[in-house]
Amino acid sequence: MVATATAPPGAFEMGEEAGARVLRLSGRLDTEAASRLWAALVAAAGQGPLVLDLARVEALDTTGATLLLAAERAAAGNTIRGAAPAVAAVLERVRAALAAPRAKPEPRLSPVARLGQLAWDGARNLRDGLAFLGELAVTTALTLANPLRLRGREVLRHLDEAGTRAFPLTILLGFLLGVILAFQSAIPLRRFGAEIFVPNLVGISLLRELGPLMAGVILAGRTGSAYAAELGTMSVNEEVAALRVMGIDPMALLVLPRVLAGLLVMPILSLLLTLAGLAGMAMIMGILGFPLTTVLQQLSAWLQLSDLLGGLVKAAVFGLAIAAIGCRAGLGAGRGPRAVGDAATSAVVGGIVAIILLDGVFAVAYDRMGL
Repeated sequence: MVATATAPPGAFEMGEEAGARVLRLSGRLDTEAASRLWAALVAAAGQGPLVLDLARVEALDTTGATLLLAAERAAAGNTIRGAAPAVAAVLERVRAALAAPRAKPEPRLSPVARLGQLAWDGARNLRDGLAFLGELAVTTALTLANPLRLRGREVLRHLDEAGTRAFPLTILLGFLLGVILAFQSAIPLRRFGAEIFVPNLVGISLLRELGPLMAGVILAGRTGSAYAAELGTMSVNEEVAALRVMGIDPMALLVLPRVLAGLLVMPILSLLLTLAGLAGMAMIMGILGFPLTTVLQQLSAWLQLSDLLGGLVKAAVFGLAIAAIGCRAGLGAGRGPRAVGDAATSAVVGGIVAIILLDGVFAVAYDRMGL
């Protein structure tokens, strides 16, 4: 904006000069003045050819320049003259900006075309996901052949961030989950005098299903999103591309330590959540009048080692899937201010959907194997 601190507000007056209509403007043509003068100025300029005299214009911003160009286009033969060099420079910049080609709006697709677009996007995402898994498998094989490729310090750091720092939240949620399950289970079983079977129900549920599943939700919401946000920021800032230019494999440096940490930490989180849930259930049973020895006898009589091992194996697979999805979302982040947020959202949603689908697969597999 060309401005003078003491410039008076914008004004205009009509006159004639050598038989031609002249519209003389003066003062400061800023946003406030343009909003006040717009209708009258454009109406006057649209009544026939005239000359817009800017000799007394002392200040001009982009809104005022837009008003002058609109008045110039209001009727054929309108011209602008007398602008000071600084005012003329603002006017020309706005004229060039208005003349620049506009981005074409995206065409509206028919329902059939939109369905085809969704199918195409899904197939492309599936292809990219398979390519990522293949690259991860190759990197893992190369690392097994040469363990020095893996940075142990990075693995320990991610184990601390994904595991140790998640212990308080895991214990809290596990304890509350055990309290809720025990209390809600005791209400219907009390009608039949079967509250003694609450430990059996809660214990099996936590070991086989809810422990790994809830630990997976915690890992997806807390760690999967962090992986996606961190790697997404690096992708947006071209740091991942810089690593490739320097000959450093981003899969070995960035992805493999995170995936390994997710694989190792998830069984621990699942076991910790299960133990906390059993503690919450034992507290409710004590409130209902059942001693701890009775609860332990029920658990030892009904729970088997296969229940524990099946839940831990399931948790490890969940951790592998969540970490891989979080890293994939981060490395595939686009450009722009929303890229990192979209990557984190995609990681959380994808991780939760993945563990639910995998849980269904494990349920069918364990049933076939008689576990």
